[in-house]
Amino acid sequence: MQVLVIDDEVQMRGFVSHVLKDEGWDVSEAASAEQAFEMLREGKWSAVFCDVILGGADGFSVLKRFKAELPDTKVVLMTGQGTALGALDATAFGAYDYLLKPFSIESLISLSSALAQRQVKNEHQRLPKSGHERLVPKTRANGSDIDLVGRSGALIEVMKQVGRVAATNLPVLLTGETGTGKEVVAAALHQRGKRAQKPFVSVNCGTIPADSIDSELFGHVRGAFAGADRDRRGLWEEADGGTIFLDEITETTPAFQVKLLRAIQEGEIRRLGSDQTLKVDVRVVAASNRNVEVEVKAGRFREDLFYRLNTVPIILPPLRERREDILPLTKSFAEQATPLNTHVTFSPEALDLLVNYPWPGNIRELENAVVQAAAMSDGTILPQALPERIRNYKANAETSIVEQTEAAPATAVDDWTSLAHVERSYVTRVLDHTEGNKQAAARLLEVDRKTLERLIKKHNLEPEA
Repeated sequence: MQVLVIDDEVQMRGFVSHVLKDEGWDVSEAASAEQAFEMLREGKWSAVFCDVILGGADGFSVLKRFKAELPDTKVVLMTGQGTALGALDATAFGAYDYLLKPFSIESLISLSSALAQRQVKNEHQRLPKSGHERLVPKTRANGSDIDLVGRSGALIEVMKQVGRVAATNLPVLLTGETGTGKEVVAAALHQRGKRAQKPFVSVNCGTIPADSIDSELFGHVRGAFAGADRDRRGLWEEADGGTIFLDEITETTPAFQVKLLRAIQEGEIRRLGSDQTLKVDVRVVAASNRNVEVEVKAGRFREDLFYRLNTVPIILPPLRERREDILPLTKSFAEQATPLNTHVTFSPEALDLLVNYPWPGNIRELENAVVQAAAMSDGTILPQALPERIRNYKANAETSIVEQTEAAPATAVDDWTSLAHVERSYVTRVLDHTEGNKQAAARLLEVDRKTLERLIKKHNLEPEA
């Protein structure tokens, strides 16, 4: 199997080439995109490892050229300046993966193994070409992408998922706490998919009264109810050919969920008061800040609709789990909130407060705090310009720790609890916090899903059926 390694840094190019040779690859090297283009037809490339920032044309140019001329070749982009938007666009363009430098030998070996297995599978199960080319995103970052600013590992992994699924027509279920940017991610899915030139319709199901959501989404005919003096298209029809984003989907009633399931499964709707069905082609992205599986078990959400929507589940991490994104987000929000001729800076004390605050309202709360501070400041944002809850958080947290320590009674040796008890208690607390969402719990505990399952089984923490 042949692989081409492209990097203008000799050491990095040599490192990647050496590891791949040890894994059995037939390795060739290029120091630039231009040299790689000359070698494009010289070999039967199974894979390409390419740095994003090169002296001439960049890694994205290499990705597009190879995917256009050798669509079966798997392209891995490597970067020392990775961002969430970079990961999103890389996978949306068709990259197999997006590696952040410095990466370990183990991670490179693991990726090499996955590529080799995929290559063997492709050779044994090669299908005829469909003639379909993965659509290149029409635009890169735009104003609505500001919430996606950042380079934390957690956000980049989510954006890889978003990029990979963008070109498909599969339903997507976004979950995460309030304010984590679910609508922004839904819009990014739409903008980088095959429906980008068609409508993107956003619906907040929680703000529509239960007795009118049927009419709002599916429309009605004249005389369907008192005041219906004309036929009216619903939001579902408005999204025809494009994407409909159903935010707070768990706020809908089971009765309405039956109609929603039919619309998704059959691709057709019926206006309220009509006996005629209409074919409507939409891609559905749904979202909720609740644990939807818990809602299903409680009987508040239909299981069949959950499985239909949960074809591609994506969990958005809260801001407290991606603190390295707080400062770039802060800078972006400040630049958006101030006039073009005004330069805003933050004092070190103000930045310290922003980084250490837990942000229960996530990105939305951070944006509001920064906009408020920018409005109250003249050039430099000081701690006193920040909301009181942020200024006082650190002091309150320190006071609480001192009070707990002083109030704690002296503990006899016999009173110390076992490590197993502490482990069980902590895992239980994390599962309660995530409302039983195991993927989110594993992320908070910084363990993989299998380890969490083992801990749950060990301590008998599975909920009763």
